[in-house]
Amino acid sequence: MTVHTTTVYADNELHQHAREFHTFACILKHRYQHPIGGAMQGSTQYGGVELSTSKTETASTSSSSSTASTPGIPNASGTHQPPTHIIAQLSDAMAGALSCSQDVIDLAITTFVAGGHLLLEDVPGVGKTTLARAMSILIGGESRRIQFTPDLLPSDLTGVSIYSQGSGQFDFHPGPLFANIVIADEVNRANPKAQSAMLEAMGERQISVDGATHTLPDPYFVVATQNPIELEGTYPLPEAQLDRFMACTSFGYPSSQAEAAMLTGAHMLRPLEGLTAVCSTDDVLTIRRAAEQVQLSDAVADYIVSLTAATRNRDGVRYGASPRGSLHLAAMSRARALTQGRTFVIPDDVQALAVPVLAHRLVLDNAGYGLSSMDRVRQIIADLVGAVPVPRPDRL
Repeated sequence: MTVHTTTVYADNELHQHAREFHTFACILKHRYQHPIGGAMQGSTQYGGVELSTSKTETASTSSSSSTASTPGIPNASGTHQPPTHIIAQLSDAMAGALSCSQDVIDLAITTFVAGGHLLLEDVPGVGKTTLARAMSILIGGESRRIQFTPDLLPSDLTGVSIYSQGSGQFDFHPGPLFANIVIADEVNRANPKAQSAMLEAMGERQISVDGATHTLPDPYFVVATQNPIELEGTYPLPEAQLDRFMACTSFGYPSSQAEAAMLTGAHMLRPLEGLTAVCSTDDVLTIRRAAEQVQLSDAVADYIVSLTAATRNRDGVRYGASPRGSLHLAAMSRARALTQGRTFVIPDDVQALAVPVLAHRLVLDNAGYGLSSMDRVRQIIADLVGAVPVPRPDRL
């Protein structure tokens, strides 16, 4: 079915109507083609209309087609379940252990599903390290935590080759970067030389030491934290390293109710106690393959490129987002669609992720460091999301 419209998208009210046209076009085109059960959330809001993705509703429609379209993951009973069931378990476990908002948890999971790396930037004491440690426990596999300090050397991260008198050869001893999940705590406290040791690992999933290249484990996920207001004794991350983080987010302070619950809840004193892995590394690879199969139409791809290109022609912006930003935004949009039980990307996926995926890549004119600078770039991205035309529904 083709939906015809001549709506102008600059106006907010007309933009809302256009989003509703998108909703019904997507429903008619995709609703029964590729259903997926067990989304992270019980339903998806798109253009003011609820697209139900509850496990109960989708079970009847996805029992045959869902498992055929995406690889199933065997559970303890030996039966197969859609990847989104594992994602839902991961989300529930993190929500029970952390006091941060659900949006932060969803973004962390989406980044992991997309195969990228996550930068957590906020004031001290809001739970950045706790979230990173919780993910390392729940995902399984080998994890390493690195406390970054000013005296850290690149070899402390990558590893070294040590001469063995017994064999008469140099034996390579891998560093803490050789793990499935690497927690880089207070990454901006290390000097630029040590920070640069992570570039190859994050960008190419490999490390070169003494002329030899060593492949990192798969899956590979870096969760880095930094405190932007503690400028004394810190080294701002270079643009090349920031660009390798697929997403960057801030926690913000918890609500009064959540903070009060932290004081009265005994488990909040030991929030990670009792957490166990909900999936294996093989499960993770299956989930990521499912995300790669999510459909991205040409119209949505053009929309992503338009958003990224708009950051390069903005007053007050010295350097806009790179083409890697477009690739990361597309991968994150696919992952978000999967976590919400869809096999296709809609413009809302792109709009919801534009700020956390693109904002940290911008370099402003005469920009200082700290929260005020990050607030500025986030506002710029938010303004661009409202200004760049949304794809017409008949092109999806």
